Amino acid sequence: MPDMLVRLYDLPGLSFKNERFSAEGIDIRRAMAPDKSKAVKFAKDNFGDRWASECDVAFSNKPVSCFIAVKNSIEIVGFACYETTCRNFFGPTGVASAFQGKGIGKALLISSLYGLKEMGYAYGIIGGPSEAVEFYRKTVDAFVIPKSEIGIYKDMIR
Repeated sequence: MPDMLVRLYDLPGLSFKNERFSAEGIDIRRAMAPDKSKAVKFAKDNFGDRWASECDVAFSNKPVSCFIAVKNSIEIVGFACYETTCRNFFGPTGVASAFQGKGIGKALLISSLYGLKEMGYAYGIIGGPSEAVEFYRKTVDAFVIPKSEIGIYKDMIR
């Protein structure tokens, strides 16, 4: 799957984030160091070892390059990382199946892309988005990078 590119200087706003989710008890926020074990466990339990490894790396960045969706201040229901496997890359990201379709993934994506923008990047890269190409295209007007099919993951241990 080819990588995608996002113009970070042309992102949608975040104003919807807190208003929309507060009624459901969901908070989208940057993870803190004490959240690490729960965030990594959530990633592993819901999406596997590889995504858990990348989530783990996000906690070594300053500031932490992981946003989490937390329900009622006790349960992680989604996460998104950036600047983990490669600089300027977004991902991985995932939302628990019971919470999909509520806009949580969109909020996590946009929050993370703002994180990349705050680091000084003008463009962000979404690595190997697989079946989510249309989601990224529709949500942040991302576009496929020509000749990027092999991508950074080609040498990953299978």
